Amino acid sequence: MCRFIETICIEDGRILNLLRHQQRMNATRNYFFGPLPELQLAEYIHPVDYGGSGRIRCRVTYGQDLLNVKYLAYQIRPVNTLKLVEGNSTDYSYKYADRSALETLFAQRGDADDVLITRNGLLTDTSIANIALWDGKHWYTPARPLLAGTHRAELLDRGFLIERDIPAKMVGQYKKVRLFNAMLHFGEMELPCTNIR
Repeated sequence: MCRFIETICIEDGRILNLLRHQQRMNATRNYFFGPLPELQLAEYIHPVDYGGSGRIRCRVTYGQDLLNVKYLAYQIRPVNTLKLVEGNSTDYSYKYADRSALETLFAQRGDADDVLITRNGLLTDTSIANIALWDGKHWYTPARPLLAGTHRAELLDRGFLIERDIPAKMVGQYKKVRLFNAMLHFGEMELPCTNIR
């Protein structure tokens, strides 16, 4: 059975971006299992169950139905270097629970902290995050990411990011790269593009 996940940030008891996670989950369920009644994540996520403060990672596993909700302490894994890795056949357009394809690419990082995956010569994502590149005036995010993240969608809607195809060979035209996802706020992880190998 296909299983999927939503990773949802709970910060000081507040569930972030819940509606976007719920919309993606229900769209995924409808795509793989046919028309289904919508699930309401707020009925299943209860931050008091964890009892922690600060930033908590809530992992929702689902298929046709919601299967599991787990709460885990969150700690940022530092990324200071990225290695360009080709993943032309990698498909992660849905947030599959099986991340083996991404783990195979991550294993190719060598002495870098993470990989920056390309498909057909274009930048996509790292193994854990969407990216945005700064050219001195604007933040651009790849138009064809591996996964269209919920935080990415929010930043696009708010006008913070501009979508464009970014060829890997053009990385040198940008100054900085930011990594971000549901758990990692925009601006928390930034490195110079010279750290992309």
